[in-house]
Amino acid sequence: MSLDADLIVDRRRMRRKLTFWRVAAVLVAIAAVVGAGLVIRSNHGTIAGGPGGSIARVNIEGLIRGNRQRVEALERLSESNAKAVIVHISSPGGTVAGSEELHGALARLKAKKPLVVVIDGLAASGGYIAAMASDHILAQQSSLVGSIGVIFQYPNFTDLLKTIGVQVESIKSSPLKASPNGLEPTSPEARAAVEALVKDSYDWFKTLVRDRRSLDPAALDKVADGRVFTGRQALELKLIDALGDEKAAVDWLAKTHPCSGESAKPATCIDPKTPVRDYRLSPRFSDLPFLHTAMIGLLDAVGLRALAEHFKEWGTFQAVERLNLDGLLALWHPPMTN
Repeated sequence: MSLDADLIVDRRRMRRKLTFWRVAAVLVAIAAVVGAGLVIRSNHGTIAGGPGGSIARVNIEGLIRGNRQRVEALERLSESNAKAVIVHISSPGGTVAGSEELHGALARLKAKKPLVVVIDGLAASGGYIAAMASDHILAQQSSLVGSIGVIFQYPNFTDLLKTIGVQVESIKSSPLKASPNGLEPTSPEARAAVEALVKDSYDWFKTLVRDRRSLDPAALDKVADGRVFTGRQALELKLIDALGDEKAAVDWLAKTHPCSGESAKPATCIDPKTPVRDYRLSPRFSDLPFLHTAMIGLLDAVGLRALAEHFKEWGTFQAVERLNLDGLLALWHPPMTN
């Protein structure tokens, strides 16, 4: 009998020790993640510069939507010791409002520092809106450029609801309130209202292209039908200024801001050997997927499977949220979920 009692006591003691080490392991992991985040955040919005500063490299990637943190980072960059800015763009676009916001932030940055855009693989729709903030746009020969247009897309489930016998009732203050909503047939008035929104945004987009790229009406009509063009085609159509990569961008900056000759201005000149350094716009823990994966694996290994599942669900939620674009889109190949 006493042997059973001793065995129970030993098991309880081992369970307490195991729980202690599990909790300790989780706390150490959390501290490591927080520490890494603080190091990254401390480097956010700064650019290491040698004598005379350096050229800042900014990356605009993926879907574009409103981002106050990005705007503030660009404002800090305008006050930094960077000699110039090279913006790399690889984006299919995003919301019209988010693209306009980014264009405005880059235009304000350009007013204070020389700025050149390099289109890596894709600058379509909202991505091209952002690119036009620069006075000089470069692209690879096989890059895709353009998709000048606006889209408003929504699913309509009325036939499905009829099939399963569901009818949605609504009481509105006016016929166009919350229309179209996908749960009832789209009325001609609602369709006309949305078409007016799309047309107005499209006119704004075309006017921006016309003014920024100095296109006459005939040239504008050629490029504003929603198509994308290769870098070589875009050069011929005057959507970009030259073919090239980051090295070509540095050469252009050095040529337009020489350090010798009659037009040289020592305070703002750019040497072709000026180093180019990354400038991060929006560091977040979600930018560190390896830490997210490591945390899930650690929690699972120490027996906290339920908490690990919560982390997995959080990551999935973030991925879905990034695809949930609302409003008018300036986007090439919009997701089917919209």
